Amino acid sequence: MQTTFIGRKEEQAILKEALDSREAEMIAVIGRRRVGKTFLIKTVYQKEIVFDITGIQNGELQNQLQAFRDQLVEYSKNQLTIPKPGDWFEAFKLLKEYLQTLPKNKKPVIFFDELPWLATHKSKFLQAFGYFWNNWAWQQNLVVVICGSAASWMIQKVVNNTGGLYNRITKRIYLQPFTLSETETYLKDKSLKFTRYQIIQLYMTLGGIPHYLKEVKRGKSAIQNINDICFSRNGLLRDEFLRLYPSLFPNADKHFKVIRALAEKRDGLTRQEIIKQTKLKDGGGLTTVLDELTHSGFITPYRAFQKKKGKIYRLTDEYSLFYLKFIENKELEGEDIWQHLSQTQAYKTWTGYAFENICLKHIPQIKKALGISGIYSLSSSFYRKGTASEKGVQIDLLIDRKDDVINLFEIKFYNKKFTINKTYAETLRRKMWRFEEITKTNKQLTWVFISTYGVQQNEYSLEMIHKSLTLGDLF
Repeated sequence: MQTTFIGRKEEQAILKEALDSREAEMIAVIGRRRVGKTFLIKTVYQKEIVFDITGIQNGELQNQLQAFRDQLVEYSKNQLTIPKPGDWFEAFKLLKEYLQTLPKNKKPVIFFDELPWLATHKSKFLQAFGYFWNNWAWQQNLVVVICGSAASWMIQKVVNNTGGLYNRITKRIYLQPFTLSETETYLKDKSLKFTRYQIIQLYMTLGGIPHYLKEVKRGKSAIQNINDICFSRNGLLRDEFLRLYPSLFPNADKHFKVIRALAEKRDGLTRQEIIKQTKLKDGGGLTTVLDELTHSGFITPYRAFQKKKGKIYRLTDEYSLFYLKFIENKELEGEDIWQHLSQTQAYKTWTGYAFENICLKHIPQIKKALGISGIYSLSSSFYRKGTASEKGVQIDLLIDRKDDVINLFEIKFYNKKFTINKTYAETLRRKMWRFEEITKTNKQLTWVFISTYGVQQNEYSLEMIHKSLTLGDLF
C-alpha cells in the first residue's frame, strides 16, 4: 500500500476542513475506479471513522443488509443487540442508535463506499439515506462521506438529486488521476528510479492511476514492466479492460462501442460521427453513455475553435487505448512481447496519439511553461475537412489568449531532438495560413512545438517556432 500521500493536497484540506467545522457535513467523493478514493478517505480519516460499508457489486438487497449488520456488530464490538434489518429504513435506524452510544468528544465519520452498488434499483436506499440525514444526522456534529466510481451516477442521483437529498451535499471532491509530476513523485517514493522518458512510456500505458502504478517493480525498465503488467499470464492489466466497464455501467455494451470507435480515430469524433461509426441511435441513451464515459474520465470532449456548439470526443484513458491497440485479440507468445511490439509502426502511431493526449491533460503546466498562467485564455482544437481544391487542416491544440495572441501547437513524440526541415516548415506555414484564412482572426499567431527532447535549432526552427517545450515542461 502507498505509504505517503502523493499530491491530493487540496482534497486533504477539504476533508480536514469538514472535520474541523462545527456543523454536520456530507461529502461526495467522485472519481473513476482505481484512482485512490478509498485510500484518500481512509488515510485522512483513519482515526475518526466509526462506521463504514462498501457496496457489494451486483449484490442482492438481503446480502447488502447482512453486510451492513455485520459492520455494525464489528464497530460496536457486540455491545448492542443488532438484528438483521428488514430494509434500509431499519438499517439506518440501527445506525442512528449505534451513533447515539458514541462519546461526544470527537467528530465521528461515517463512510459509504461504492454507493451505486448499495443503492440498487427498488432498494430504496437513497430514500432511507435521505430520511436518515434530514430527520437526524444534519443536526449532529458528524461527517458522512459517500463515494462512488460510477461518476455519472453519483452526479445524477446524489449531487443533482431532486428528492430528499436535494442540495444536501456540503462538499464535493472530484479525484483525478496523478499528473506526470505526481507520478514521478509516486515512483520515487517507492524507490523506483526512471528517466522522464521512461515515465512517459509508463504513463502512456497505465495513465496516472495509482492502482496500476503500484504494479511497477524495481530493477526493471519501463518496457519490462509494461511487458509484465500487460502481457504476462498473471499481469493485472492483461484483461482489466473487459472487467472495468461492466463494473461501472450496468449495460456496458454501448460504452464499449463508443470506446472502440474512438480508439480508431486519432483526431476524435463528433457526436454524429460516433453515431455513424457505432450505429447507435441518436437520443437520450447516447447522451447518457457519453456523459457517463466523460464523468468517469475515459473520454474527453474538446470544444472546437470559434464554435459554441459541437464537441470533438477523444479517447483519453491511456490503458483502454493501449489495450485495444496491442493486447486485445493478439495471439502473442514469448517473454519479450512488448520489446518486439515497440519496434513496430503501430507503436509509433500509438505513441503520437498517446503523447498528444498527455499534453492535452497538462494544459496548466504548458501555460506555466509559456509564462501565460495569469492570462485568461481558452483551449480548443481546430479542424477543417479538405475539399477537392483545398487540403484539410487539423490543429489538435490551440490556446486563444485575451492578450490578442493565439498559440498553435505542434506535438511530436520522438526519441531524440526533432529536426524541422524545409518540407516540414512549409507544412507549418501552410497550416497557419489556412487557419488564418478560415477563421478571419486578427490575432497574432505563433507556433509552439512540444516534443520529447525539444527541437534541433536550425534556420527553419528559428523562422517558424516561437517556443519549444520538452518533457521537463510537462512535469
